[in-house]
Amino acid sequence: MAEQDSQNNYVETKSGSSWQLPAIIILALIALVGLGLAWSNSSKLDATKQAVADQVKAVQTSVQSDMNTLKDRVAQDEKANTDLKGELKVVTDKLKITQGQLKKSRSEAEQLNSDTTSKITALDTSVHQELATKATADDVKTVDTKVTKVGSDLSKTINDLNMARSELGTLIARNHDEIDVLRRQGERDYIEFSIAGKNKPQKIGDVTVELKGTNEKKNRANLVLTVEDKTTEDKNRSINQPLFFYLSGTHQPQELVINKIGKNQISGYLSIPKANAHPVTAAASSSGR
Repeated sequence: MAEQDSQNNYVETKSGSSWQLPAIIILALIALVGLGLAWSNSSKLDATKQAVADQVKAVQTSVQSDMNTLKDRVAQDEKANTDLKGELKVVTDKLKITQGQLKKSRSEAEQLNSDTTSKITALDTSVHQELATKATADDVKTVDTKVTKVGSDLSKTINDLNMARSELGTLIARNHDEIDVLRRQGERDYIEFSIAGKNKPQKIGDVTVELKGTNEKKNRANLVLTVEDKTTEDKNRSINQPLFFYLSGTHQPQELVINKIGKNQISGYLSIPKANAHPVTAAASSSGR
């Protein structure tokens, strides 16, 4: 009986050992698989973190580049704004000067018109008085002469009112007919000139003029003037814009005015006060006729 129990225990013990070992192996395999999955997930997580970090860095770099570009644009806009303010100030200042000159010209024109009207009124009164007291043919002829002179003076005044004045108050002729009007006044001498071609110095009165270039679209010319061995360069001279210069020992300036600008050629006149009049060269005199 005892032997039978001992055999049963041995059989049971052997049976129990046979299933524990496979279970342990299976659990070990499961643990290894779990560790492998965990390591794989950890590697993927690290890779994901690195990818995210790279993307964040790329975004930061792009944002920084955009910020730098924006700063540069803001700086350029500020500089452009500053330049525009400066140009606006210059234009405003010039406009004020132009308005002042225009106001002065209008005032002078009104004064000249008023003086002419007063003269005509006074002469008309004088004419009527003479006609009332004298009726001879000679008296009528004298009155007609005075009326003709008034008409001539009035025509001259109308021409004056249509002409612009320089900053020194002199009338500026714009063409040959207006030059003749000014010449008949007898206050100044006028020498008309024409220069064709660049770098060809030409003697005009007491000044030598050399044309350096023209801009037909903007009606501007570049000149070099030589007055008494002194050379001066004048750039962007506009038409009908007097260029003033003085000779030694004179108190009134001479005026050089360009009336017309073409391709590498200009024409205009030189205005000389009677007090400054000097003998001129034959070439200059012929150009003034």
